[in-house]
Amino acid sequence: MSTARAGLRPRQQVHRGTVRAWAFWFDPALLGEAEVRRRILTMWTPGVSVRAVAGGYLVGMSAPRDVACGAAPGLPLTLEQGVLTSAPLSQAERQHPSLQEGAVVLVLGGKAQAFSPEALPRVDVAAWLDVSDWTVLPARTLAAPPPPVSVLESVPAPSRERFGPGMPELAPEARAMLARMEGRDAPESAVALRQGWWERLRARFSRDGTVLRHGPNSGGSRPGWMARLRAAFSLGGVDAAEGTATPRKAGLLARWRARLQRSSEVATQRALPPPAPPQGPSPWSRMSEWMLRNTLLGVWMQQRKAEYVRRLFEMFEEGNLHEALRHAIPLGQELSENARVALGLPGPREQLAIQLEPKGAGAVFAGGPDIFAALRQRYREAFRRLEREGRIDEAAFVLTELLGAHEEAVSFLEKHGRFKLAAELAEGRNLAPGIVVRQWFLAKDVARAIAVARRSGAFADALVRLERTNPPEARALRRLWAETLAASGDSARAVQVIWPLTEDRGRAREWLERGVAGGGATGARLLALWATAFPDGLTVAGAQVRELLESDAPGRANERFVFGLSLAGEDASPNRTALAVPTLRALLRDRAAGNARFTSDLDLIHRLLSAAPDGTLRADLPSLADCIHPAWRDNHSHPRVDVTVRATEVGSFTLHDVMALPDGRLLYALGEAGARLVRQDGRTVAHFDVPAFVLVPSIHGDRALALARRGDVWRLSRLDLMARRSKPWCDVALTGWAPSYDGDVWFVACENTVMMVDALAADFRALWRVPDLSQPVSVIAADATHMSFLVGTEARWTYVLANGPTLRDRSELPPEVAGDPGAPSSQALAPDGEAALLWTSGPRTSSPVWLKPVSFRASTRQTREREALRSVSLTQDWYGELLDLEGDWQLQLFDKRDALRAVLTFEGDVRPQVRLAEGTLLAFDARGRGLWLDLESGEVRHLAVS
Repeated sequence: MSTARAGLRPRQQVHRGTVRAWAFWFDPALLGEAEVRRRILTMWTPGVSVRAVAGGYLVGMSAPRDVACGAAPGLPLTLEQGVLTSAPLSQAERQHPSLQEGAVVLVLGGKAQAFSPEALPRVDVAAWLDVSDWTVLPARTLAAPPPPVSVLESVPAPSRERFGPGMPELAPEARAMLARMEGRDAPESAVALRQGWWERLRARFSRDGTVLRHGPNSGGSRPGWMARLRAAFSLGGVDAAEGTATPRKAGLLARWRARLQRSSEVATQRALPPPAPPQGPSPWSRMSEWMLRNTLLGVWMQQRKAEYVRRLFEMFEEGNLHEALRHAIPLGQELSENARVALGLPGPREQLAIQLEPKGAGAVFAGGPDIFAALRQRYREAFRRLEREGRIDEAAFVLTELLGAHEEAVSFLEKHGRFKLAAELAEGRNLAPGIVVRQWFLAKDVARAIAVARRSGAFADALVRLERTNPPEARALRRLWAETLAASGDSARAVQVIWPLTEDRGRAREWLERGVAGGGATGARLLALWATAFPDGLTVAGAQVRELLESDAPGRANERFVFGLSLAGEDASPNRTALAVPTLRALLRDRAAGNARFTSDLDLIHRLLSAAPDGTLRADLPSLADCIHPAWRDNHSHPRVDVTVRATEVGSFTLHDVMALPDGRLLYALGEAGARLVRQDGRTVAHFDVPAFVLVPSIHGDRALALARRGDVWRLSRLDLMARRSKPWCDVALTGWAPSYDGDVWFVACENTVMMVDALAADFRALWRVPDLSQPVSVIAADATHMSFLVGTEARWTYVLANGPTLRDRSELPPEVAGDPGAPSSQALAPDGEAALLWTSGPRTSSPVWLKPVSFRASTRQTREREALRSVSLTQDWYGELLDLEGDWQLQLFDKRDALRAVLTFEGDVRPQVRLAEGTLLAFDARGRGLWLDLESGEVRHLAVS
């Protein structure tokens, strides 16, 4: 409905010459309806709005443009002090009460009419398009679907042939026993003939209670179950080894009588306070122990075990190592009172092959400590004998499979030059990643060594292990580590790693220069190293040093402080001495202006004074008090930030995504128009001609990934922001991804699989994955220490990344989330598992549900019932809520204390997007409007989109 008001008659009726038009008005009575529609459709671009007003159409442009009034497609409207007007207004005319900010003024028939844009009805221009004659063609694929993702899988177990060509076939009896141990049916070829049922029944009920054994394995007789039953209830027990009743062990009746006799002694002790009960065995262990001690099954099991152990000892005593090792009992796990008592018998092994996969508690043979000590002694003797005979692989088999000495077995194999087998054993037994990397490097499989090191982050550990024994290999690994860091954009760590190799200082200098070009605190630290570590460093980098130290920009105060810290930590040199005084003056200037946001700078000032060439400045400088300027994020005495983006402040193009770089530059994702790197004032630095709807920045700020949907797959492209180059990467079906990456690996989800993707590989490959999850994964968050993801509406999984991804926690989602098939409508996740889940519980009522972090970080989030809440954003220190205020959108930012620190309002009905990181908050929309909030200083800047 129009809110036209009369009373203003401007002296000028239309604009003349060339003006900057923000909108156009078209009159169908003058041009005709068909011509008006044609002109509007011709100038249509994303972000253009069409509204009906004054019998015509008001077309609001997505970005202003300069036009000649005589050649304009319609009546141009300019923006003057927040008012869109079709004619120039004098200063007095602008003061008219009908001209409120945001109004639209049309001068028609000599009179000015003012309208409120929100009251004007929108026009759907799609209804103007006649598509009745169009023919829908069937879609055809343009290429083959993406290939399966290759994964760095575990190495296969060594084959039987690896342990010698003379390895005999497994006996049928051993095959049957192995099958029973594994819970599967024995193969028909391995089943031996058994006695008939009549013979077994007659033997069980014989007078002496013995069972006759037939066949080649018959070695005498043993008691039947009736004899053992009588012995169990007698005053004597049953000897487990001989099967005869002896007075060595009391029967059930004797134990019952002895228990009654002790009751009087127990009664005398009840007056005393009982001691704290020790932690006993588990219920299953107690039940298993009771079954072994008090049932016929236990008697039978003990007898079978005694017979098995006796035969095993006989094999060792006879020197029959071949058969002894096939029947040997593994001792790789320590027994305790809480250990589960195994009810099965170990059977002969199929092969004397080292099993790379870890074994569970069920594979431990239950026995007393004396038996295990004796077995361990026999195994050690067998190991020494095999070593003397040169049977190295079989000796390693005894160490790892029977004694459980995995690291000793790896070291033994390395000592004898079996590097590849040592590497396979180290990785299969889940030894420390540093050991695995070291062994693969010694085995000359450098590619796998580097892949495992990148997956686990074990470069440093492997380097330390190599330096002690293999210095040449250690130097090669150091170079490869530095090259990997440099390739991923971590120039600072690459320089630090390669610096001990003096012959590679040239490469270190190249990485220094690239890191300095990246700017930010890291660039400032590398700039100090560059200027002092090389004789010509101050000459080459002098211009950049002067630019940093002489700048008055408050935002670079932290860079100057970091530069000073790095300079004070360098070795004494002429260049360091020459820079001490200029750096000190820059820090004092920041201190006087209140720009410094560090905790204390007194220690740094004193260190730089001591490095000054003379004592003049030290003598002239007055006594300084400790100066503390806490950052905005930590200082709650500052007022909250309140900023409003007007509806008329539209940009030149649509923003699909935005990321901020450490040096203050911005990267815009413009959809099919590519990506654009701009300075803070909006001037273009570089344009990348690849489709970009989503950006995934590197934490080092030197590169990014650009994503564009192509049907069921996403097209991925790499952007090198330092070299200003772009390159397509691959097409892959993704359902979720981490919003940032470290330049080396990137965590993504493909339906029910989560993967650690190699971001440096030419194709799309994974270094690690979690397959076959119960539901698809759409939300992932990762940093240097943790990675978390949500499995549909079912569970949250959190991994620690040190030494390779290791599952830390798996928690079910709250019932109110898991029970709603349509929930959650918005999800926010922190790397350490803290999550805010938002779902719609009514027509307009929304409230988040919180999951606490897995780490020890304290979290004090509060649940707020807000009808207008539409989405949530989350980091470890910040939390944002996006509210729909019926015409406007508002973003409210809370800190880790749950205090409201900033309110950002976007006028209009275009929903903004939010990118919340630890140091910055970016909010932007499809109309080219945006805000950048520095979470350290509290400084707010409007995004320059022109």
